[in-house]
Amino acid sequence: MLYKACLIKPDTSIKSAMFVMNQIGRKELFVVGSGDRLEGSLSDGDIRKWILRDGRLDISVWEICNRTPKSLPQNYDIEQVKSLMLEQHIESIPIVDNKSSVLDVLIWDKVFDGQGKSFFKNVDIPVVVMAGGKGTRLDPFTKILPKPLIPINDKPIIEIILDRLSAQGMKNFFLILNYKAAMIKSYFEEVDTDCQITFIEEKDFLGTAGGLSLLPKTMPDTFLITNCDVIIDADYTDLLKFHRENRFVLTAIVSCRNFTVPYGVCEIENGGVLKGMREKPEYNFLVNTGVYLMDKKLISLFPAGLSCQMNELIELALGQGLRVGAYPIQEKHWIDIGQWDEFHKAIKLLGA
Repeated sequence: MLYKACLIKPDTSIKSAMFVMNQIGRKELFVVGSGDRLEGSLSDGDIRKWILRDGRLDISVWEICNRTPKSLPQNYDIEQVKSLMLEQHIESIPIVDNKSSVLDVLIWDKVFDGQGKSFFKNVDIPVVVMAGGKGTRLDPFTKILPKPLIPINDKPIIEIILDRLSAQGMKNFFLILNYKAAMIKSYFEEVDTDCQITFIEEKDFLGTAGGLSLLPKTMPDTFLITNCDVIIDADYTDLLKFHRENRFVLTAIVSCRNFTVPYGVCEIENGGVLKGMREKPEYNFLVNTGVYLMDKKLISLFPAGLSCQMNELIELALGQGLRVGAYPIQEKHWIDIGQWDEFHKAIKLLGA
């Protein structure tokens, strides 16, 4: 009964619910009481809104869940399920009996059996891929191959990024190149794709943001920026809505990360008096993934042709009183291959 993994109790902490989502790879859980009676639903969007309000992760999911969840009866019609999922952008639907007890959970990919439309709505914005770095953290691979062409199973990372973004409607890509640019260009000469790819070469290494000054003046007002070593599983339509409704000039996709100090942490007062000790404390942080939604006007904040790092650009924006946002996603929805440990994890995750 695999659907049971999607069920949690009302007193489950938000942090524990996030762990469950990461473990089972789903973006929605269902809150059940005695006898698996359906009482609520909890999506990653609910958690995102809570985090953005600086909410604590140790409170129960009952405080933030949707207490009027959608469900269908045992005698459901599969076409009704498909219509509901497509029209209301629902990834999973619980099936209940006449006492509202959950009997099953229908999941998007199983309902459509890989033949349906994408769960995500299409968003037609350009994508800028920062693909010019040397990738020194992945030596010795990058002594021979540029980082964008490092293979994950049977495809290079950059092609995986383009495929995933293309599946959500993004077809216009600008690749900012430098290190081993000719190899990257040569690779795409042999790739059959319906995407439009424009190559932009830096003469010098311009950092994680400096190459943006080389983009054509005709760029639309808003575009996506991604590093060439990250894969994000996000709803970009929702991201764009979040960006525009909040009038941000830049929105960074950030990931929830939990870190545990593997030792007892001592707190001392003047003179070396031990005030207290916390055994293996845990800390939660929002970590930058290297993917951003950005308005074109930010490019004018730094001189063209000069090196600029993304954190410097963000500081410039904040210094001018511009609004910069953060869009949280679950840890499971961010794959970073920029270092060896994460690279090996990516091979396992994407090969599953």
